[in-house]
Amino acid sequence: MTISRRTILKSSLAAGAVLATPGLVKAQPKQVRVGLIPSEDSRAMLESSQQLLDALEKNLGIKVQGFVASDYNGVIEAMRSNHVDVAYLGPFSYVLGTTVAAIEAFATAETAKSGRTFYHSQIIARKDSGIKEVKDLKGRTFAFVDPSSTSGHLFPKAGLMKLGFDPEKDFSRVLFTGSHDANALAVANKRVDAATIADRIFDAAVQKKLVDPTEIQVVWRSDPIPESPTCWRKNLPDDLKKQIKTAFLNIRDITWADQGKLNRFVETNDQAYDVIRETAKALNLDLTKMK
Repeated sequence: MTISRRTILKSSLAAGAVLATPGLVKAQPKQVRVGLIPSEDSRAMLESSQQLLDALEKNLGIKVQGFVASDYNGVIEAMRSNHVDVAYLGPFSYVLGTTVAAIEAFATAETAKSGRTFYHSQIIARKDSGIKEVKDLKGRTFAFVDPSSTSGHLFPKAGLMKLGFDPEKDFSRVLFTGSHDANALAVANKRVDAATIADRIFDAAVQKKLVDPTEIQVVWRSDPIPESPTCWRKNLPDDLKKQIKTAFLNIRDITWADQGKLNRFVETNDQAYDVIRETAKALNLDLTKMK
């Protein structure tokens, strides 16, 4: 039987179309994994993030699972190893993360209380401690949050140094508690004389009655810090990135962990966190070695 060249060409094109189809149709992921920083213990962090996770799941139409690591670097490593798709990181931990993992900031939260996308780092002490200003911290015990924490370590350390205070020598003892709430409790319970804490997390600690605001005073307050970014793995498919960004930008009026009540999410980008990189330079920090 003779087969025409036209028939062969049509058959070849059809076969090619069938073979090409799997490559053209991208399978929808079964779930999106969201990494959360441990500003509270893991169970509490997941519970206080449930409104966010539920809203994302509804907007995406895909199952959303929360993941809390034991520290900032654990979330970064989860991103690097593709275990987490999207993560909420502190500004400094995000900048640190960009040196070891292919991640990119795309959104940040606007808090209802402040109506802004920035916050402040604070140093707090009990009013009965005798500490009224930075110079009174000399010889005292002190708590930072985490070495990679923006408001819990980087900014207050730089602020102290700017005022001529040497955090490496002028405290009698320094510890890292691992969370802002732990710092609030450490001061309230007189485990340390003073500690760092983000202003919005202090407000949340007051609301949770972890501390009595009438017993606490602010010793130092930073300049504005850009709010914690939400970032994704750069190697996510572009169409999934668009879906994720749209899902975040369509979220309204939820309560989320230490952020409290949120109005909405707004777009951001990597360049917004150059102020963090500049502060790191002022501290002579080699971000590539802080893993």
